[in-house]
Amino acid sequence: MGLFGKTHEKNPKEQVREWTHKLRKEGYQLDRQVNAIRREEEKVKKSLKESAKKNDKDVCKILAKEIIRARKAINKIKTSQAHLKSISMQMNNQLATIRVAGSLSKSTEVMQAMQSLIKVPEVAATMREMSKEMMKAGIIEEMLDETMDSIEDSEDMEDEADEEVDKVLWELTAGQLGTAPAVVTETPGASTSKEEEEEEPAEDDTELEEMKNRLQSLRS
Repeated sequence: MGLFGKTHEKNPKEQVREWTHKLRKEGYQLDRQVNAIRREEEKVKKSLKESAKKNDKDVCKILAKEIIRARKAINKIKTSQAHLKSISMQMNNQLATIRVAGSLSKSTEVMQAMQSLIKVPEVAATMREMSKEMMKAGIIEEMLDETMDSIEDSEDMEDEADEEVDKVLWELTAGQLGTAPAVVTETPGASTSKEEEEEEPAEDDTELEEMKNRLQSLRS
């Protein structure tokens, strides 16, 4: 606030440094959230193993779903952190642009990352505020509708629930419960009809790759 109530406009360098500070702060908050989720996940794992010893399959399935939700939540947060880092890198580029051109420049990368982040509840409020400031500064254009994807997430969870539960149970109970992942039990050239191999060779390769990625995510 200037003299007689006049507002004082921040210069571009000050604005970029302020945004970078906010991005770093949000990143720390997400780190803390990931650690909290992992601590809870470890507690649930312990409970699941105890229930497995009692052969309480229903409780084990409920706990396995909690673990799946925790892992999905962590994956989403990790994606959000990647977007935050991308914007921070673009802010460094903006500082270089200011030195040369004396002003901020429009950035498609920042626009796309901000569009993703305003859908993430943990950082949405800060990102909305920052996006308005960036629009005013001319870095990004008006944000698009942000009310997408939430329905798709719940549908994906339903589609993958049974398969994911079986894999988690198998993983955490050393095969006592659940079903072994297909990538472990399937062997090249196993008894598959020639017709099936001829009909869907590309799809089989894709499914195998997807399964490997899922397994890698589960073990991380």
